[in-house]
Amino acid sequence: MRLMQYVQMIDDGFVQIGGEFEVVVDEPAFSLIDGHLNYGQVIATKALELTMEKARKTGTATAMIRDCNHVGRLGSYADRAANEGFAVAMAVNGPGIGGVAPFGGMERKMGTNPICMAAPRAGANFVLDMTTSATAEGKLRVSYQKGEQVPPGMMIDGHGNPSTDPADYYNEPHGCILPLGGPLLGHKGYGLSVLIDVFCGMITGSGICRTDRSPGANGVWLYLLDIERFTSRAEYDALTEKYTEHMKSCKRMPGVDEILLPGEIEARRKQQREAEGVAIPDETWRQINELADKLDVSIADIG
Repeated sequence: MRLMQYVQMIDDGFVQIGGEFEVVVDEPAFSLIDGHLNYGQVIATKALELTMEKARKTGTATAMIRDCNHVGRLGSYADRAANEGFAVAMAVNGPGIGGVAPFGGMERKMGTNPICMAAPRAGANFVLDMTTSATAEGKLRVSYQKGEQVPPGMMIDGHGNPSTDPADYYNEPHGCILPLGGPLLGHKGYGLSVLIDVFCGMITGSGICRTDRSPGANGVWLYLLDIERFTSRAEYDALTEKYTEHMKSCKRMPGVDEILLPGEIEARRKQQREAEGVAIPDETWRQINELADKLDVSIADIG
């Protein structure tokens, strides 16, 4: 789904393929990294590896990243670090003008500003990966391409009216995504989003409210704790097992089959899709083929 966006970002000059991974500040427990507008997945992966190396030596480490492009799903980085024995926090802002309205507003002023936290657990790591907006833009895009409606409370149209039609977000006049919590409790998601702009945009130097950056650009804050430097792994694992049993023993509401912990659904979907493949919406597949023809690439040769 993002492939078309990435190619458009290259055409618009927002992605610098092969841009340098520059460690601007390199201290034992923290670093400041400039991605020079290279692909976010490249920059964030290198930053994660560097930060894990530092955290193994010092017990904890932080990386601040500026000027990298869209890093993708934060949970993929956090889950990898959790597999290595780390507790993780990671957050991202969009230095360019995003598609989210501040609480009480009806203009696009903020990014979806996701935050992720993860920690090891047998079976499936604890992984909380969420936007500080009522929904991720990517989920709106999927519904838009499928021709489906979205649940109430996620967005407004270009006139400030509640809407469940994702076309109202993409078509003129552009609508907005609401902060997490929607029209009633959105002050909570809005407040969290503001602080993510501070950490990921202001402190990193990546910026906020910029018109010279694609909304897909990212400023990143990454923080790691080496669990075994604080408590024994055996004691930690025993506590996670006890906690899991405690939560799953909860009496369930009518119609609920199972109490799930953060990360379990994603781990199950990963197993399912590794076995069965990934379903691609018809409109996304049409766009991919159209892009392949434009770039003179044979999809049959990919992979």
